[in-house]
This record gives sequence, structure tokens and C-alpha cells, in this order.
Amino acid sequence: MDQNTIANGLKQALDQGIDKQVSKLTKTDGFYRNQMVKILLPQELQKVDQTLRDIGLGSLADEGLKILNRAAEDAVKEATPIFVQAVKQMTFQDAKTILLGSDNAATNYLQTRTTTSLYGKFNPVIKSSFAKVGADQIWTNIINRYNAVPFVQKVNPDLTDYVTTQALNGVFTMIAIEEKDIRTNLSARTTNLLRQVFALQD
Repeated sequence: MDQNTIANGLKQALDQGIDKQVSKLTKTDGFYRNQMVKILLPQELQKVDQTLRDIGLGSLADEGLKILNRAAEDAVKEATPIFVQAVKQMTFQDAKTILLGSDNAATNYLQTRTTTSLYGKFNPVIKSSFAKVGADQIWTNIINRYNAVPFVQKVNPDLTDYVTTQALNGVFTMIAIEEKDIRTNLSARTTNLLRQVFALQD
């Protein structure tokens, strides 16, 4: 089989992963109700969460968590064009190495090629998503409430950076799931090209 066919088969597998899995993340609750990628609170905010629950503000704590996931769902919509571009740039040499690599070799390839540009794209989107979904106000309120509790150590975390990184991790987690499925499950190879190319690694 020529290298061109192999490269095209891998591109198709990645496109399928992006199409099928990344699009799920952009829906309402795409992060929030998916236990594999749900964004939990960073370490320094777990004590904030617990303190709020201890003083009867559990619903505020829940709202704070939900709103972080909403911002990620919003930002992932921006990811697809960057992935598509990276997939297009895959070389024959890359393709061969990837095909015979681990269950997530194609995902790792994408991660290496896109993380920097995705971070640059996601970060401002997360920032504006925070404003759009009201997360900045909710979190200012949460942190002010917490910092007003006597004897607590005050916090001021960079939530934009944290949610950006978590959203990126979630995206690659979902693409890796699809890649593994195509590699190990014959019924996930939905086109002749996928069947032909991935038969080489079986």
C-alpha cells in the first residue's frame, strides 16, 4: 500500500475523531456531564468549595463548577479549524510512524502540533466565555464570599489559564477514545479506506 493511502487513512481517522468526539464537547453539558473530561476545581479552590458547602452555600459552589465547564464547552467550538489544518499538514513519514505506533499515536501527533496554537486561541475565548456565561461575576462572588470567612487563607487563582488547560486535555482525551476505537474495533472503521489502512496494524 502506498504512503499516500496510509496518510489519507490516518487523516480520515482523525477527522472522524474530531467530527464525532470533539463536537460532543461543544454541546451544553458536553464537559459537565461527561465524567472523563468534566472540569473539577483546581487544588486551591477545593477548600473554597468545601467551605461554601460547610456554611450552607452548596448551590453557589455547584453553580461555580458548572460555569467553568460551560466556558470550556463554548471554547471548544474554536478548536476544529486548527485541528483540520494540522491534519492536512501530516506528512507521509508522520503517517507511517503513527500507523504503527501506540493506540493514541495520532492523537499525540495532533497534540504536539496544535497545543500551542490551541492554547493561544482558547485562552481569549475562555476569557470572553467567562464574561458571556457570567462565570467572572459568579467566581468573583464565590471568592469574595470565601475570602470574607474568618481565618481562611485568601485565594486568587488564575481560572482562565486553568480552564484553558483542562479544556485542551478534554479535547485530546475524546479524540484518543475515537482513535483507539478505530484501531481496535472493526465496526468503527466506517469507510473502505479506514478498513484498508488499519488492517495493516492489526
